[in-house]
Amino acid sequence: MNLSVQLAPKHHRGLLLANPVVTASGTFGYGTEYSHLFDVERLGAIVTKGTTLEPRDGNAQPRLVETAGGLLNSIGLQNIGARALIKERAPIWANWRVPVVVNIAGETVSDYAKLASMLDGVAGISGLEVNISCPNIKAGGAEFGAEPASAAKVTAAVRAATSLPLLVKLTPNTGDIVEVAIAVARAGADGLSLINTLEGMAIDINRRRPLLGSVTGGLSGPAVKPVALAMVYEVAGSVGLPVVGCGGIATSSDAIEFIMAGASAVQVGTASLVNPRAALDVLEGIEGFMAEEGIGDINNLIGVARR
Repeated sequence: MNLSVQLAPKHHRGLLLANPVVTASGTFGYGTEYSHLFDVERLGAIVTKGTTLEPRDGNAQPRLVETAGGLLNSIGLQNIGARALIKERAPIWANWRVPVVVNIAGETVSDYAKLASMLDGVAGISGLEVNISCPNIKAGGAEFGAEPASAAKVTAAVRAATSLPLLVKLTPNTGDIVEVAIAVARAGADGLSLINTLEGMAIDINRRRPLLGSVTGGLSGPAVKPVALAMVYEVAGSVGLPVVGCGGIATSSDAIEFIMAGASAVQVGTASLVNPRAALDVLEGIEGFMAEEGIGDINNLIGVARR
């Protein structure tokens, strides 16, 4: 049974995954936090939490609010910063067999370029996921991903600053996600991740105040799955790049739906906060489905709902 997928076929080194199950940025830390719970190296890849040039404390508390079928978060990219990541985390990843993709975020185009340059050639880093879609930071983030021109500008700057494979993570909070996808593809992306969270909020009716410290945040979890699946279907049929599907994936059935819609790989996010082994459970479920259906190659499932 072949589960391997290639996420950067046009890149000179490529980004080959042993299987299509990946962790979503912001839900799995740096991978090291989960390594005592199960063998994280069995996964296809690990995407780190968002990394910025300097350490960030994140947004004001409270940062998490449960909703019907989902989760609102406003973490605000709390992270240790690029220098600490290179010094403390990358040496660990260099000894792992699973590829680690670093999610990067900035407030300016030059921030993204500097981050990409710093991480280029660092042992243990197999690729970058360019976050132009975070809805809960005041500058940068989703502002760049909302319009094709700004999304392309960031992508081009990162492409010029690094030799690493590039995935660009797209926001659903835009007028036309397909146009944004086409723009970043032309600007040098090797693959696309979608979707990031939908902007949302909740109000405490007793206090008459927003529940999140930053008022609004990003909605994730099962509630967003139909939206994410539709967008993956649309983008996969319009852009000639591998797509990594993300949004509400909690079971192997969810993951298979995304693959059949055209995703080459899937990211498990919020489900890991409920079940730390969720990504592994999804992988084992995919293996079971393929065995039952007599499918010898995962690539034969990619996009079958489109044919």
